[in-house]
Amino acid sequence: MTGEWIRLVISADCSEMEEWNREDAQLLQNGERRRKVPAWCSARYNLAILAFWGFFVVYALRVNLSVAMVEMLDDNATVPKNDSVEACPPHSNVTHQNNGKKGKVYDWNSDTQGWILSAFFYGYIVTQIPGGYLAGKFGGKLLLGFGILGTSGLTLLTPPVAELGPYYVIVLRIIEGLGEGVTFPAMHAMWAEWAPPLERSTLLSLSYAGAQFGTVVSLPLSGIICYYLDWSYVFYIFGALGVSWCLLWFWLASDTPESHRTISNAEQDYIISSLRGQHSFKKNVPWQSIWKSLPLWAIIVSHFCYNWTFYTLLTLLPTYMEEILQFDIKENGLLSALPYLFCWILMISAGTIADYLIKKQNWTVSTVRKLCTLIGMIGPAVSLVAAGYIGCNYEVAVLFLTISSALGGFSISGFNINHLDIAPSYAGILLGITNTFATIPGMVGPVIAKGLTYNHTLAEWRSVFYIAASIDVFGALFFTIFGKGTVQSWAIDH
Repeated sequence: MTGEWIRLVISADCSEMEEWNREDAQLLQNGERRRKVPAWCSARYNLAILAFWGFFVVYALRVNLSVAMVEMLDDNATVPKNDSVEACPPHSNVTHQNNGKKGKVYDWNSDTQGWILSAFFYGYIVTQIPGGYLAGKFGGKLLLGFGILGTSGLTLLTPPVAELGPYYVIVLRIIEGLGEGVTFPAMHAMWAEWAPPLERSTLLSLSYAGAQFGTVVSLPLSGIICYYLDWSYVFYIFGALGVSWCLLWFWLASDTPESHRTISNAEQDYIISSLRGQHSFKKNVPWQSIWKSLPLWAIIVSHFCYNWTFYTLLTLLPTYMEEILQFDIKENGLLSALPYLFCWILMISAGTIADYLIKKQNWTVSTVRKLCTLIGMIGPAVSLVAAGYIGCNYEVAVLFLTISSALGGFSISGFNINHLDIAPSYAGILLGITNTFATIPGMVGPVIAKGLTYNHTLAEWRSVFYIAASIDVFGALFFTIFGKGTVQSWAIDH
């Protein structure tokens, strides 16, 4: 009875219920064939695993600077000259043995640090829509592969470029963003060809969970590398890892089931038949209809709002750990990764739960997407505000930050894959559009947060958390009101 009540509250659109009866019933019927096409060792799940490690690399390359930056800076540049820092007392477990900074350090001030951390997104925002368009037209395999390969090569150049000065680092990060900007739209375009509708949540959450796992591994590993070697090896190690993955991607991945070398006939037929009637064969992209689509704007708003919180924590959590909670670099990386470890676990679990509710419990796609969005945005908002009032209770502060990030894992099965629900043929373009807007928080969020925390006080960090939480709640409510879960009329042939 409780499940029925939740469904009725979140999905109050009767016309969508009728659409579900017509369309999703057919999907469920096609889904019965899944017994003949097991997931184990299937081409579609192998693609998901390969993509998982690809997005592991993508986020390892993106976040390693957040930890390395702590070690790249001269201590005199990170503390205000008036010594008015209001922070917690040093953590009782901190040991200073073998903890001196290794490698060259730089006297970049707080403003410069903020621009370096946000520079990546100025390139990232440029290639979102072009990446989605090109992936939809020519396929996403080469686009995604070369995007990551270019970013990996530039990561290897970071230490010598840092010697030239902060402005050169900013330019380098902008160019890296150009390469990574095509990755998510390209992968979305590939999943439009590969993911059966009843397995979308599971397949996409598995592949994109690599981003969280990359954060989980790269944050503590970057701290350990800085602790025992020096910060330059962070860029050398992760850059080399990225180049290695690209070689595997070019060898194993295929744009469509039809072009895959080893896929079975049964699986190929299953995927193609499950997507029948969902794709458009129009030669021209219906740009006007796309921009007028309210369900698309529901995704845009929620994606923007979610990323404000996500990027705030992603780029500044190591700084918060060091400046306020007073953890050293080795502890910093481990504790900064903890929130993303649980986010990774919940992201994969949420995908399985979402598909179960649709297939077995007959919930509409719209209801499941809205429920996952509410959990994945309001939950983190509440936890983030709570973390700001814990003060110097280290264990509880880390607990609330962990809960905040972990619950965000539900959003991948909410608004994040809704592009495939409303317009499979244009999923890459739609993600490019929504990710363009959603990149803005990455550009301005760190700069604003650095400006608000200039004196490094707990009160200033509470303001940062309040802003992020308020934006999160607004995005969740907007998607709940205006989001849809069925293919839109402009996205299919008539």
